[in-house]
This record gives sequence, structure tokens and C-alpha cells, in this order.
Amino acid sequence: MAFHVYIMACASNTAIYVGATSHLHDRVFQHKSGEGSLHTSKYRIRKLVYFEEHETLATAVQRERRLKRWNRAWKNQLIETHNPNWADLAMETSFI
Repeated sequence: MAFHVYIMACASNTAIYVGATSHLHDRVFQHKSGEGSLHTSKYRIRKLVYFEEHETLATAVQRERRLKRWNRAWKNQLIETHNPNWADLAMETSFI
């Protein structure tokens, strides 16, 4: 089983959310429907802008916690390195 750490953003990219899950597809669509978390619902965070895969839950949770401690500039750089246009990766055919 694969585990994922992911970052979602609002339409203007001013608010982001970092999370970890064992079912990325389902979790992203929970966020998109406003059911993901209070933070994502409040700030309308709906775009999947970054994700990475881990083999164990422990490594995914460790990475999630580390990313949450990063400052915003570092998180932006991570996203922009892999997704320079901040596109919604959930809309890519490879994700669906």
C-alpha cells in the first residue's frame, strides 16, 4: 500500500494545506467537495498542487510534520519546482 503527502491550494494560491493519506484520490475529492477539513473548507482550498509517495505510514506522517514546520517560502519553492504553474494535478489524466 502506498501513502501520500500532499499540498493543496486555494484558487489564488494564497492559502495552502499539507496533509497525509493512504487514499490520495479519495482525500483530494473530499477536499474538493468541502468535506476535507475545516481549514480547507474555510479557505476554499481545492487544488492539488503537489504530492509525493511513501512506502510506509510512518515515513509519510514524518514528512507531513516536517513540511508543516517549513516556512511558506520553502513550501512555495517545493511546489514550484515540481509544478511551476500551480496547476491542479487532480485534473491530470495520470491522476484519475
